[in-house]
Amino acid sequence: MPQSTAKPVFDKPLRLPLSQEEIDSINAYLRDVTPEQILEWAHEHVPGLFQTTAFGLTGLVAIDMLSKITPNPPPLIFVDTLYHFPETYELVEEVKKRYNRDVHVYKPKGCETVEDFEKKHGQKLWEADETLYDYLVKVEPARRAYEELGVKAVITGRRASQGADRANLQPLEVDNTGLIKLNPLFAWTFPFVQWYVDNNKVPRNKLLDQGYRSIGDWHSTVKSGEGDAGERAGRWAGKQEKTECGLHVDYFKLKAEAEKKLKEKAADQQSSESASALAVEAIA
Repeated sequence: MPQSTAKPVFDKPLRLPLSQEEIDSINAYLRDVTPEQILEWAHEHVPGLFQTTAFGLTGLVAIDMLSKITPNPPPLIFVDTLYHFPETYELVEEVKKRYNRDVHVYKPKGCETVEDFEKKHGQKLWEADETLYDYLVKVEPARRAYEELGVKAVITGRRASQGADRANLQPLEVDNTGLIKLNPLFAWTFPFVQWYVDNNKVPRNKLLDQGYRSIGDWHSTVKSGEGDAGERAGRWAGKQEKTECGLHVDYFKLKAEAEKKLKEKAADQQSSESASALAVEAIA
């Protein structure tokens, strides 16, 4: 008997949480359609859908595609680490104007400026404790956004061709917190992304004209080489073992580790203050 080619039917909206069988069924369908069709399907089926973006090329492609699919695209979330390049902040404003989009901006807790952050956590925390830095400037603000905005699912700019932890990327994934992650351009390579950006006149970071291909915080981003591996190689210069910023790793493990370090830091500070007070009393 010939196999049925009928389009599979999914609940509108999807009933969460999804079972593994449902995830497999959705991925079997989404793997064979275009990025635009993935985005259209997600917009129609996925509740609590937002797009998280640092305004990299793949995320910008998704923003542009969504603008042509619906007049009411998923809201944008931008995690402002406070250490982005000036060109990145300029791009955020350009995207807001070009696509008439509001952007939910989340910063490290209790901080509006670099000065605020360094007063609380010290200078160059990314060198002193990279894990704690990632948690404070990226993971905690993102999770706070998800809770406050009622986020159930996010559109990401990840692609399998970026390699490392992303090599086996699927169009839809569910992390260990239950958050759905849609990866509409999972099957695209960098040349495809570049082609779309050029042909659709998508706004792009000016740093891309200076030899950068993947742009994060100014203190840990360098110009990279050719190919998809080179694209990510410009991030976290000199740290070959690092491939993710913290947003796409085990949240609970990272949170526990960061909270432990914060408690130890607070205890050390309290001990130091007590010792100083005793010294003052002794002198008096």
